[in-house]
Amino acid sequence: MSTPRIGVVVPAHDEEELLADCLAGLRTAARAVADRARVGVVVVADDCTDGTEALARRHRVGAVRVAAHNVGRARAAGASVLLSRPGRPVTWLATTDADSVVPPDWLVAQLDARDAGADAWAGTVEVADWSGLPARVRVRYRAAYADRAAGDRHRHVHGASLGVAAHAYRAVGGFPPLVSGEDVALVRRLDEAGLRVVRDPAHPVATSARTSARAPDGFASHLRGLAEMHVIPAAPGTSPYEGGSAARIS
Repeated sequence: MSTPRIGVVVPAHDEEELLADCLAGLRTAARAVADRARVGVVVVADDCTDGTEALARRHRVGAVRVAAHNVGRARAAGASVLLSRPGRPVTWLATTDADSVVPPDWLVAQLDARDAGADAWAGTVEVADWSGLPARVRVRYRAAYADRAAGDRHRHVHGASLGVAAHAYRAVGGFPPLVSGEDVALVRRLDEAGLRVVRDPAHPVATSARTSARAPDGFASHLRGLAEMHVIPAAPGTSPYEGGSAARIS
């Protein structure tokens, strides 16, 4: 059996300050599967005005420049590059965000799921540093998040912690060109196609608690909304899909 190839897509819009930590986390995760797979990373510098692209190249990862200011298009562009590499296309796509740091076993968990027959893998996130927000935001966030992440399955979908087999990604048309919610839309398509999506709460990705959104209705907007609320959020509704930190370019 040939060695699996994993491609990791990192969309980024003006992320020069945070990207280095993201890439360091991915290097550690790649080393953890070095005996099982080959890993390649592509940073998609979307409409950047800072040194994001140059930083990616200094870290010796792939860099793609687009001017979409659209996270769905950015993720899709990175996936396209990885899936079309002559002679070495990837068999598994993973994606995270430039303001996030994956845990060391992030790719291990995805490979384990793949080897057990999964077509896709959906992880969770945790906020790395709450110091810039009022304590009430942390309480509200954790209460609402825990309700949707209890047990062996969860209802969150985060582009900051997502993986999908190449054949499954192609079968459902990949990431749609949405300014937010492209991750949720992809997983919904996978579910509707009857493909097996493993929902894994055990390997959370550390993400930032900034409230300046890179795209509408993303994680930053969610945190800002919690800060502005006057009451504790009600229990979650019946929707099986809950978006998260990937619903923006970051």
